Amino acid sequence: MKKLSIFPYVVFLSLFAVVFACKDADGSKSKKDTILKGATVILVDETLEPVIEDQIAVFESVYPAKITMKAKSEKEVIRSLINDTLSIAILSRKLTVLENKIFEEKKIIPKVTPFATDGIALISNGKSRDTLIALTDVLDLMKGKSQTTIKGLVFDNPNSSTVRFMNELAGILQLPEKGVFSFKTNEEVIKYVAENEGMIGVVGVNWLYQPSGNMKEIVKKVNVLSVKSEAGKEFYAPTQNNIAEGKYPLARDLFIINCQGSSGLGMGFASFIAGERGQRIILKSGLLPVRTPSRLIQIRTKTKNNKN
Repeated sequence: MKKLSIFPYVVFLSLFAVVFACKDADGSKSKKDTILKGATVILVDETLEPVIEDQIAVFESVYPAKITMKAKSEKEVIRSLINDTLSIAILSRKLTVLENKIFEEKKIIPKVTPFATDGIALISNGKSRDTLIALTDVLDLMKGKSQTTIKGLVFDNPNSSTVRFMNELAGILQLPEKGVFSFKTNEEVIKYVAENEGMIGVVGVNWLYQPSGNMKEIVKKVNVLSVKSEAGKEFYAPTQNNIAEGKYPLARDLFIINCQGSSGLGMGFASFIAGERGQRIILKSGLLPVRTPSRLIQIRTKTKNNKN
Protein backbone atom coordinates (compact mmCIF):
# COMPACT_ATOMS: atom_id res chain seq x y z
CA MET A 1 0.00 0.00 0.00
CA LYS A 2 1.24 3.53 -0.84
CA LYS A 3 1.72 5.77 2.17
CA LEU A 4 0.15 9.22 2.06
CA SER A 5 2.22 12.10 3.41
CA ILE A 6 0.46 14.23 6.04
CA PHE A 7 2.78 17.20 5.40
CA PRO A 8 0.43 19.02 2.93
CA TYR A 9 -2.45 18.75 5.38
CA VAL A 10 -0.35 20.13 8.23
CA VAL A 11 0.69 23.12 6.11
CA PHE A 12 -2.92 23.77 5.05
CA LEU A 13 -4.20 23.63 8.62
CA SER A 14 -1.40 25.93 9.82
CA LEU A 15 -2.16 28.53 7.14
CA PHE A 16 -5.88 28.33 7.94
CA ALA A 17 -5.15 28.90 11.62
CA VAL A 18 -2.92 31.92 10.89
CA VAL A 19 -5.50 33.54 8.59
CA PHE A 20 -8.30 32.95 11.10
CA ALA A 21 -6.18 34.35 13.94
CA CYS A 22 -5.33 37.49 11.95
CA LYS A 23 -8.95 38.01 11.02
CA ASP A 24 -9.99 37.61 14.63
CA ALA A 25 -7.27 40.01 15.77
CA ASP A 26 -8.42 42.65 13.26
CA GLY A 27 -12.00 42.18 14.37
CA SER A 28 -10.99 42.59 18.00
CA LYS A 29 -9.00 45.69 17.16
CA SER A 30 -11.90 47.31 15.33
CA LYS A 31 -14.19 46.56 18.25
CA LYS A 32 -11.77 48.18 20.69
CA ASP A 33 -11.19 51.29 18.57
CA THR A 34 -13.84 53.74 19.74
CA ILE A 35 -13.83 57.49 20.35
CA LEU A 36 -12.44 56.95 23.86
CA LYS A 37 -10.67 53.61 23.67
CA GLY A 38 -8.04 51.94 21.52
CA ALA A 39 -4.88 53.13 19.79
CA THR A 40 -4.08 55.59 17.02
CA VAL A 41 -1.27 57.71 15.58
CA ILE A 42 -1.56 61.44 14.96
CA LEU A 43 0.59 63.80 12.92
CA VAL A 44 1.57 67.04 14.64
CA ASP A 45 3.14 70.21 13.32
CA GLU A 46 6.44 70.12 15.20
CA THR A 47 6.09 73.77 16.28
CA LEU A 48 3.12 72.62 18.41
CA GLU A 49 4.75 69.54 19.91
CA PRO A 50 4.96 70.61 23.60
CA VAL A 51 1.29 71.50 24.07
CA ILE A 52 0.00 68.42 22.21
CA GLU A 53 2.35 66.25 24.25
CA ASP A 54 0.61 67.54 27.39
CA GLN A 55 -2.84 66.93 25.88
CA ILE A 56 -1.95 63.32 25.06
CA ALA A 57 -0.55 62.67 28.54
CA VAL A 58 -3.75 63.83 30.25
CA PHE A 59 -6.03 62.07 27.74
CA GLU A 60 -4.24 58.75 28.25
CA SER A 61 -4.44 59.16 32.04
CA VAL A 62 -8.23 59.50 31.83
CA TYR A 63 -9.16 57.01 29.10
CA PRO A 64 -7.91 53.50 28.14
CA ALA A 65 -6.27 54.81 24.99
CA LYS A 66 -2.82 54.99 23.43
CA ILE A 67 -2.01 57.93 21.14
CA THR A 68 1.34 57.99 19.38
CA MET A 69 2.48 61.42 18.22
CA LYS A 70 4.60 61.91 15.11
CA ALA A 71 5.96 65.47 15.01
CA LYS A 72 6.94 66.61 11.51
CA SER A 73 7.22 69.76 9.43
CA GLU A 74 3.98 71.15 8.01
CA LYS A 75 4.76 70.00 4.47
CA GLU A 76 5.54 66.47 5.69
CA VAL A 77 2.28 66.34 7.66
CA ILE A 78 0.22 67.40 4.62
CA ARG A 79 2.05 64.88 2.42
CA SER A 80 1.28 62.05 4.85
CA LEU A 81 -2.39 63.05 5.03
CA ILE A 82 -2.80 63.13 1.25
CA ASN A 83 -0.94 59.85 0.73
CA ASP A 84 -3.14 58.06 3.30
CA THR A 85 -0.13 57.33 5.51
CA LEU A 86 -2.05 58.69 8.51
CA SER A 87 -5.44 60.38 8.77
CA ILE A 88 -5.34 62.68 11.83
CA ALA A 89 -3.26 65.86 11.92
CA ILE A 90 -2.81 68.98 14.05
CA LEU A 91 -1.89 72.03 12.00
CA SER A 92 -1.72 75.82 12.14
CA ARG A 93 -3.88 76.19 9.03
CA LYS A 94 -6.90 74.65 7.35
CA LEU A 95 -6.63 72.52 4.23
CA THR A 96 -6.47 74.41 0.94
CA VAL A 97 -9.15 74.13 -1.76
CA LEU A 98 -6.91 71.78 -3.75
CA GLU A 99 -6.21 69.59 -0.70
CA ASN A 100 -9.91 69.38 0.14
CA LYS A 101 -10.65 68.36 -3.45
CA ILE A 102 -8.27 65.42 -3.12
CA PHE A 103 -10.22 64.14 -0.13
CA GLU A 104 -13.54 64.72 -1.88
CA GLU A 105 -12.35 62.41 -4.67
CA LYS A 106 -11.72 59.79 -1.98
CA LYS A 107 -15.26 60.29 -0.66
CA ILE A 108 -13.90 61.72 2.60
CA ILE A 109 -15.01 65.00 4.17
CA PRO A 110 -12.28 66.17 6.60
CA LYS A 111 -13.63 67.22 9.99
CA VAL A 112 -11.87 70.40 11.11
CA THR A 113 -11.89 71.39 14.80
CA PRO A 114 -10.36 74.75 15.88
CA PHE A 115 -8.93 74.56 19.39
CA ALA A 116 -6.50 77.45 20.04
CA THR A 117 -4.70 80.53 18.77
CA ASP A 118 -0.93 80.40 18.81
CA GLY A 119 1.76 83.02 18.40
CA ILE A 120 5.00 82.86 16.42
CA ALA A 121 7.68 84.29 18.69
CA LEU A 122 10.75 86.26 17.68
CA ILE A 123 13.67 85.76 20.07
CA SER A 124 17.09 87.32 20.55
CA ASN A 125 20.18 86.59 22.61
CA GLY A 126 19.65 87.30 26.32
CA LYS A 127 22.61 89.68 26.40
CA SER A 128 20.86 92.08 24.05
CA ARG A 129 19.26 95.05 25.80
CA ASP A 130 16.89 95.73 22.93
CA THR A 131 13.71 93.67 23.30
CA LEU A 132 11.73 95.47 20.58
CA ILE A 133 11.57 94.66 16.88
CA ALA A 134 9.63 96.04 13.93
CA LEU A 135 7.97 93.44 11.73
CA THR A 136 8.86 95.58 8.71
CA ASP A 137 12.59 95.01 9.35
CA VAL A 138 12.06 91.24 9.49
CA LEU A 139 10.04 91.17 6.28
CA ASP A 140 12.53 93.43 4.49
CA LEU A 141 15.31 90.99 5.32
CA MET A 142 13.22 88.13 3.94
CA LYS A 143 12.60 90.11 0.75
CA GLY A 144 16.33 90.52 0.29
CA LYS A 145 16.38 94.23 1.11
CA SER A 146 19.47 95.56 2.88
CA GLN A 147 19.00 96.77 6.45
CA THR A 148 21.24 97.01 9.50
CA THR A 149 18.97 96.23 12.44
CA ILE A 150 19.09 92.42 12.11
CA LYS A 151 22.27 90.39 11.71
CA GLY A 152 20.43 87.25 10.64
CA LEU A 153 17.11 85.41 10.84
CA VAL A 154 16.97 81.78 12.01
CA PHE A 155 14.10 79.35 11.26
CA ASP A 156 13.50 75.81 12.46
CA ASN A 157 12.94 74.06 9.14
CA PRO A 158 12.54 75.25 5.53
CA ASN A 159 9.36 73.13 5.31
CA SER A 160 7.86 74.33 8.60
CA SER A 161 4.66 76.24 9.26
CA THR A 162 6.62 79.22 10.61
CA VAL A 163 8.45 79.58 7.28
CA ARG A 164 5.19 79.30 5.33
CA PHE A 165 3.50 81.87 7.61
CA MET A 166 6.34 84.40 7.36
CA ASN A 167 6.73 83.86 3.60
CA GLU A 168 3.05 84.71 3.14
CA LEU A 169 3.46 87.91 5.17
CA ALA A 170 6.52 88.88 3.13
CA GLY A 171 4.83 87.95 -0.16
CA ILE A 172 7.62 85.60 -1.22
CA LEU A 173 7.66 81.93 -2.28
CA GLN A 174 10.96 80.90 -0.73
CA LEU A 175 13.56 82.15 1.72
CA PRO A 176 16.46 84.25 0.39
CA GLU A 177 19.93 82.75 0.34
CA LYS A 178 21.49 85.63 2.24
CA GLY A 179 20.78 86.57 5.86
CA VAL A 180 18.30 83.75 6.55
CA PHE A 181 19.24 80.36 8.03
CA SER A 182 17.37 77.20 8.98
CA PHE A 183 17.99 74.17 11.18
CA LYS A 184 15.70 71.19 11.81
CA THR A 185 13.93 71.85 15.11
CA ASN A 186 12.75 74.69 17.35
CA GLU A 187 15.15 73.48 20.04
CA GLU A 188 18.12 74.00 17.71
CA VAL A 189 16.95 77.53 16.91
CA ILE A 190 16.67 78.45 20.60
CA LYS A 191 20.12 77.01 21.37
CA TYR A 192 21.72 78.85 18.46
CA VAL A 193 20.20 82.22 19.38
CA ALA A 194 21.21 81.69 23.04
CA GLU A 195 24.82 81.31 21.88
CA ASN A 196 24.97 83.96 19.13
CA GLU A 197 24.33 87.67 19.63
CA GLY A 198 22.60 89.61 16.88
CA MET A 199 20.61 86.67 15.54
CA ILE A 200 16.80 86.63 15.60
CA GLY A 201 15.08 83.25 15.99
CA VAL A 202 11.57 82.35 14.79
CA VAL A 203 9.86 79.67 16.91
CA GLY A 204 6.47 78.47 18.13
CA VAL A 205 5.67 80.35 21.33
CA ASN A 206 4.76 77.22 23.32
CA TRP A 207 8.39 76.06 23.05
CA LEU A 208 9.21 79.05 25.28
CA TYR A 209 6.32 78.74 27.73
CA GLN A 210 6.70 74.96 28.09
CA PRO A 211 10.37 74.06 27.63
CA SER A 212 11.40 70.47 28.22
CA GLY A 213 13.76 69.61 31.09
CA ASN A 214 16.98 70.05 29.13
CA MET A 215 15.76 73.31 27.54
CA LYS A 216 14.66 75.23 30.64
CA GLU A 217 18.07 76.78 31.34
CA ILE A 218 18.66 77.55 27.65
CA VAL A 219 15.33 79.38 27.30
CA LYS A 220 16.41 81.65 30.16
CA LYS A 221 19.26 82.85 27.93
CA VAL A 222 17.00 84.34 25.24
CA ASN A 223 14.67 87.34 25.08
CA VAL A 224 11.13 87.09 23.75
CA LEU A 225 10.75 90.21 21.62
CA SER A 226 7.81 92.57 21.47
CA VAL A 227 6.76 93.15 17.86
CA LYS A 228 5.38 96.22 16.08
CA SER A 229 3.09 95.47 13.14
CA GLU A 230 3.69 97.05 9.73
CA ALA A 231 0.97 99.65 10.25
CA GLY A 232 1.17 99.88 14.04
CA LYS A 233 2.93 102.24 16.43
CA GLU A 234 3.06 100.09 19.56
CA PHE A 235 5.10 96.98 20.35
CA TYR A 236 3.36 93.89 21.71
CA ALA A 237 4.67 90.67 23.25
CA PRO A 238 3.09 87.28 22.36
CA THR A 239 1.02 87.07 25.55
CA GLN A 240 -2.44 85.51 25.84
CA ASN A 241 -3.99 88.91 26.47
CA ASN A 242 -2.36 90.55 23.44
CA ILE A 243 -3.29 87.61 21.21
CA ALA A 244 -6.89 87.69 22.48
CA GLU A 245 -7.19 91.41 21.75
CA GLY A 246 -5.70 90.99 18.27
CA LYS A 247 -2.72 93.19 19.07
CA TYR A 248 0.08 90.69 18.47
CA PRO A 249 0.76 90.63 14.69
CA LEU A 250 2.12 87.07 14.44
CA ALA A 251 -0.87 85.12 15.75
CA ARG A 252 -2.31 82.05 13.99
CA ASP A 253 -5.22 79.67 14.60
CA LEU A 254 -4.70 75.97 15.32
CA PHE A 255 -6.82 73.07 14.03
CA ILE A 256 -7.29 69.33 14.42
CA ILE A 257 -7.98 67.81 10.99
CA ASN A 258 -9.59 64.37 11.02
CA CYS A 259 -9.64 62.53 7.68
CA GLN A 260 -10.56 59.10 9.04
CA GLY A 261 -13.93 59.17 7.34
CA SER A 262 -15.52 57.47 10.36
CA SER A 263 -15.87 57.78 14.12
CA GLY A 264 -12.80 56.73 16.05
CA LEU A 265 -10.21 57.72 18.62
CA GLY A 266 -9.23 60.75 16.54
CA MET A 267 -12.71 62.21 16.97
CA GLY A 268 -12.62 61.53 20.70
CA PHE A 269 -9.24 63.23 21.08
CA ALA A 270 -10.43 66.26 19.09
CA SER A 271 -13.49 66.58 21.33
CA PHE A 272 -11.26 66.32 24.40
CA ILE A 273 -8.92 69.14 23.29
CA ALA A 274 -11.84 71.38 22.33
CA GLY A 275 -13.66 70.55 25.57
CA GLU A 276 -13.39 71.93 29.10
CA ARG A 277 -10.37 69.93 30.24
CA GLY A 278 -8.41 70.30 27.01
CA GLN A 279 -9.01 74.05 26.94
CA ARG A 280 -7.63 74.35 30.47
CA ILE A 281 -4.43 72.69 29.25
CA ILE A 282 -4.29 75.19 26.38
CA LEU A 283 -4.74 78.08 28.81
CA LYS A 284 -1.95 76.77 31.04
CA SER A 285 0.38 76.34 28.05
CA GLY A 286 0.40 80.07 27.28
CA LEU A 287 -1.71 79.76 24.14
CA LEU A 288 -5.19 81.22 23.73
CA PRO A 289 -8.03 78.65 23.93
CA VAL A 290 -10.97 78.99 21.53
CA ARG A 291 -13.27 79.16 24.55
CA THR A 292 -12.44 80.31 28.05
CA PRO A 293 -12.75 77.45 30.57
CA SER A 294 -15.35 78.09 33.24
CA ARG A 295 -14.37 78.95 36.79
CA LEU A 296 -16.34 77.79 39.80
CA ILE A 297 -16.37 80.41 42.57
CA GLN A 298 -17.78 79.56 45.97
CA ILE A 299 -19.00 82.46 48.09
CA ARG A 300 -19.21 81.89 51.82
CA THR A 301 -21.77 83.86 53.76
CA LYS A 302 -20.34 82.77 57.11
CA THR A 303 -16.80 82.48 58.40
CA LYS A 304 -15.61 79.83 60.78
CA ASN A 305 -13.83 80.84 63.92
CA ASN A 306 -11.43 78.11 64.94
CA LYS A 307 -10.40 79.90 68.13
CA ASN A 308 -11.76 78.55 71.38
